[in-house]
Amino acid sequence: MSSESPMSPAEASVMRLDAIGFDAPAALLARYGLQLQRVESDAAIPGSFWGDDEAGIIGTTVYARGDTPVHSLLHEAGHLIVLPAERRASVHTDATDSIAEEDATCYLQIVLADELPGVGRQRLMTDMDAWGYSFRLGSTQAWFEQDAENARQWLVAHGLLDAQGRPVYG
Repeated sequence: MSSESPMSPAEASVMRLDAIGFDAPAALLARYGLQLQRVESDAAIPGSFWGDDEAGIIGTTVYARGDTPVHSLLHEAGHLIVLPAERRASVHTDATDSIAEEDATCYLQIVLADELPGVGRQRLMTDMDAWGYSFRLGSTQAWFEQDAENARQWLVAHGLLDAQGRPVYG
């Protein structure tokens, strides 16, 4: 969200890392060989594509502050997770321009929300809608349930989800 435009009430209502702490997200990322680096509240987030409170990525590290939305952390981590390990080292700020990888990232962030105590996929999808994610069926949940089979199959084919749609850790 731009510091030049105020947040809408919906954007302001999204769950932030301060609400769940850094330990559970750090442990989740570690399962994939990734690190979570906490950034001081008054500092710019390194590797953030969108700036402000949005998570950033550089190499195998995800950067976030306490005010970073959980959906942003999971999205940026998802970008690194869907990449082959040999491509991760060269990532700085922008992980992909592939539609298939972007779709897989969005799907994976929803699935991974179930791995974080107090979050879950329903809350994450609500937050994604509030933040302004755009899907052709009008909502994140409609996309996830009715239009994301290609993303799910991509994740299964790449060994990131099992046949039942559960995460497979690296």
